[in-house]
Amino acid sequence: MNEAIPVTRTVDHGTARLMPDVDRERAWLLTVDGAPQSYVDLDAPQHLEFEYARRLGHVLDTVAEPGRALDVLHLGGGALTLPRYVAATRPGSRQDVVDADRGLLDMVAEHLPLPGGSGIALHAADARAWLEAAPDASVDVLVADVFGGSRIPAHLTTLAYARDADRVMRDDGVYLANLADGSPFAFLRSQLATFAAVFEELALIAEPGVLRGRRFGNAVLVASHRPVDTAALTRLTAADAFPARVEHGASLRRFTGDARPVGDADAVPSPEPPDGTFGIG
Repeated sequence: MNEAIPVTRTVDHGTARLMPDVDRERAWLLTVDGAPQSYVDLDAPQHLEFEYARRLGHVLDTVAEPGRALDVLHLGGGALTLPRYVAATRPGSRQDVVDADRGLLDMVAEHLPLPGGSGIALHAADARAWLEAAPDASVDVLVADVFGGSRIPAHLTTLAYARDADRVMRDDGVYLANLADGSPFAFLRSQLATFAAVFEELALIAEPGVLRGRRFGNAVLVASHRPVDTAALTRLTAADAFPARVEHGASLRRFTGDARPVGDADAVPSPEPPDGTFGIG
């Protein structure tokens, strides 16, 4: 049993808390202002506890042949769950993690240290500003998992942002984003329209109950210029404890409807989740 002591610290954008998992040695849950942000098992970095993280992991597993090292840019750090996953599953990968909260990065580095030679570099910076300054065609995968509290910042939702993501990725690169919304899906549809204006191939992974508008929840957006292996993703996500659906092609266009791309002038954050959506009790 894990007898580690919880850690609480005031960071740049709230109060962060690391709580040990009593059932797994050296496993921790990170919350910020009470909202779960990340789960990390230091002894088993390939273990992805949160369902949305598992879906992102499935995409990361299918973007290239198993074990091939990748250059990955992560916008949003948390407890570095996905960077640790990539380092474990694709040794030799070079990864940059950008997070606006320097205090949170310092806390994670201190209490959940990265293994030596992980290839993961941490940067305290605004995600959009970092992306705008990043060199062309420099990454294979861009993962966006940025939340200010429980909402995605408005400046990370726009057409200009999507175009910068495209510029920074290589021709066969893949963009992944953790989004959150509920019916009538004005935010999610706007994000699909925005990325469809830049990328030819889109897919959306979410639980059927979320897509049917029964509840608020996470949805993983996948965007690229090359076809995504939706058959493999469908098999992988259907086998999860909470099975998800992979929407693409005509069904995704129907879901998007008449939504329009988002400009910087009319951008808004993702909606506030209903009370208790991501609570941990």
